[in-house]
Amino acid sequence: MLKKVLIANRGEIAVRVIRACRELGIKTVAVYSTADKNALHAMLADEAVCIGGPQSKDSYLNVRAIISACEITGAEAIHPGFGFLSENPAFARMCEKCGIVFIGPRATSIEMLGDKAQAKETMKENGVPVIMGSDGAISNIHAAKTLARDLGYPVLVKASAGGGGRGIRIVESEEELEPMMKAARQEALACFGNDEVYIEKFIKDPKHIEIQILADDYGDVIYLGERDCSMQRRRQKVLEEAPSPASFMTEELRAKMGRAAVTAARVCGYRNAGTIEFLVDSNGDFYFMEMNTRIQVEHPITEAVTGIDLVKQQLLIAGGERLTIKQEDVKLTGHAIECRINAEDPANDFRPSPGRINSMFIPGGFGVRVDTAAYSGYEIPPYYDSMIGKLIVHGKNREEAIAKMNWALAEFIVDGVATNVDFQLKLIRRPEFIDGNYDNGFLNRTDILADERGED
Repeated sequence: MLKKVLIANRGEIAVRVIRACRELGIKTVAVYSTADKNALHAMLADEAVCIGGPQSKDSYLNVRAIISACEITGAEAIHPGFGFLSENPAFARMCEKCGIVFIGPRATSIEMLGDKAQAKETMKENGVPVIMGSDGAISNIHAAKTLARDLGYPVLVKASAGGGGRGIRIVESEEELEPMMKAARQEALACFGNDEVYIEKFIKDPKHIEIQILADDYGDVIYLGERDCSMQRRRQKVLEEAPSPASFMTEELRAKMGRAAVTAARVCGYRNAGTIEFLVDSNGDFYFMEMNTRIQVEHPITEAVTGIDLVKQQLLIAGGERLTIKQEDVKLTGHAIECRINAEDPANDFRPSPGRINSMFIPGGFGVRVDTAAYSGYEIPPYYDSMIGKLIVHGKNREEAIAKMNWALAEFIVDGVATNVDFQLKLIRRPEFIDGNYDNGFLNRTDILADERGED
């Protein structure tokens, strides 16, 4: 069992990891930037070390400072959370070289899966369904045009090292291909330091379904059902639910996707928690999109329907423990929904809204959970992601979960900064959501705030 863990992150995920460590009797070390000196994670941990200035590059992306903090506090392991260095193979490899346990997969797995084109080819070779497209990165425009003609427009140009919706362009015609490839490469280089792109067939209005897996060092791999992450705005997730609405998901499809996810994890020698993301078309055919080699923002809804603490499992696996959960032990009970609560102004193109929270009321009750690091008097810094919390509800069925979320959102009050709480409330009251009749493109086609402007 691990004895002391450093959390190389901030915000609600850092708090989440600290709480899991406490329950397992593990000491914790928080790292914080100068902008986060009054952050909750820095106050809750057993020890806290300032690692640099407010900009991420000077603190939460500062590998040398994080490793040094680990060494001076005697922490034997690092939990990277999500974002920042969580999917950085060089950081994972540095931990390995320094004799520090990286709570996640091996550097080789992160490296292979981080290259989306390579990952796709590996999955294809091992029988996991993939979307038709280029075999690896493509830079020759003539070859790209030939491939796009064969696939048929529209096609997607995607960054090989991409993630978070960055470095992606939809191409509707051959005339658009070259400028769109150039734009995608420029964005990919700026975001990921790698301008390689690949091409794949564009699937119109798919569902975005992801499968949570756990894998230990002894060859045991299990899947924990699915999460429906189709409610996205500009390729950024807004709301997630588990399981996917029954109007779409069947037991047969769930089992097929679960088996494919386990295969995907096995072929890359995966260890710890991970998520395999699939696109599913209207015919129920699914295609591997990518694998996220870390804990996901939306992990609490899987915890709610399975009763399995995923962060504890991460810590146990990293400490050398064998999975004690068998596939037959995994049962999905009820329904869970998560709304991401962001400090942003939906009426002003979702512009981030940093500033001081004057007062805050967090909803509660049976089946209601809030993961947050915000509190009354907290100053939201302008340097990081705008998410200030996650509201999770669990009900005996989807109808009850929607009812719980409706009233939980109505109770959620944050005074002092703009938030998307009212936007989320309008969203879950939409008939399309209530019926489970939505896909990846729903929020791009639907103006949730139109009624506020008096539009039809």
